[in-house]
Amino acid sequence: MHPWLPFEWIAATRFLREGRTQSLLIIVGVGVGVAVIVFMSALLSGLQANLVKRTLSSQAHLVILPPEEVARPQRDPAQALVQIQAQRLRSIDQWQALRGRLENMPEVAAVSPVASGPAFAVRGDANKSITLIGIEPEHYTRVIELDQKIVAGALRVRAGEAVIGTELARDLGATLGDKLRISTASGAGDTLTITGLFDLGNKTANGRNVYVGLRTAQSLLDLVGGVSSIDLAVHDMYGAEALAQRIAAETGLVADSWIKTNAQFFTALTSQRVSSNVIRFFVALSAAFGIASVLVVSVVQRAREIGILRAMGATRGQLLRTFLLQGGIVGLLGSLLGSLLASLFLALWRTLAVNADGTPMFVIEVSPGLVLIAAAGATLVGVLAALMPARRAASLDPVVAIRG
Repeated sequence: MHPWLPFEWIAATRFLREGRTQSLLIIVGVGVGVAVIVFMSALLSGLQANLVKRTLSSQAHLVILPPEEVARPQRDPAQALVQIQAQRLRSIDQWQALRGRLENMPEVAAVSPVASGPAFAVRGDANKSITLIGIEPEHYTRVIELDQKIVAGALRVRAGEAVIGTELARDLGATLGDKLRISTASGAGDTLTITGLFDLGNKTANGRNVYVGLRTAQSLLDLVGGVSSIDLAVHDMYGAEALAQRIAAETGLVADSWIKTNAQFFTALTSQRVSSNVIRFFVALSAAFGIASVLVVSVVQRAREIGILRAMGATRGQLLRTFLLQGGIVGLLGSLLGSLLASLFLALWRTLAVNADGTPMFVIEVSPGLVLIAAAGATLVGVLAALMPARRAASLDPVVAIRG
């Protein structure tokens, strides 16, 4: 024997070895449960990250806009309502000062002023309705990674230059270096050279968005010195709506978060996360009942041995710790097996779930933190599941147990 090992450890390992078939089956059961939890968590995280990335490929986490105009009656009831001028773009008042305030907020990662509005792109006989977007590239790319979406040319929007989407380039029959005539409802127009083509992974954005320099857009949209919106990137994208409400309350401006803009999509993500948590809970619960049932059977089968140990001087506390240790060992070994199985499942998924060109559908990574949490959780479940049989073993009367 190992005299340096505690009594509880010696008894727990011996009990597990003597019932090795039962022990092996429950370890495999726990392992499968842990594998399902780790695999589902990694798969769901990868899927959600991919969906969110695609959704936010062409929009900011948070957009600040001027307050909405409403039709208001005149003092004279006989006069008609003052109607909103739909074609007139309005600038955010004192936007430079607001920009400074936003940059000082700890929740905000990046701030980019934008001047955008409707326009027409003309090339030869082709005429397309577009959204003209004036940006400062050095700030805008920290909010939306437009520079990473360039498939031809470069993100260069100096005076007389524009970057357009691949879909719009196809519709207009244009390519790098070609000239493009931009005209707006105010009658302003300019001829720009195409310096880059982008693909945001969104057909609508690729067919409508035209990026130019901020000053160019201000001039074309009659927003000289002004901006139509301020785009923000935040550190916690899931906290964007709370921040938007706070900014709107403090400034009186309209603040739309990506959560509000994509309400149905966000609801679907939340529902998916809740359903996944429910599944993980019941998987863990089934593993807990499996461990508890095996240990209860072990207590019944070893009642005589437990009675002899009590008669030889083993205390209730030692027996309690013995069976708790058994549960912990089963949970730990099951978690290690489960982590290995999850890695194999994910490797198989990466091999089978690929696009037509051989690239993975989306990136799936198993973080060490997830494995550690699953291992700790399985061990804890094992200990908790062993609590009832452990108390039963500790409460056995040695005389009754030996006679039985």
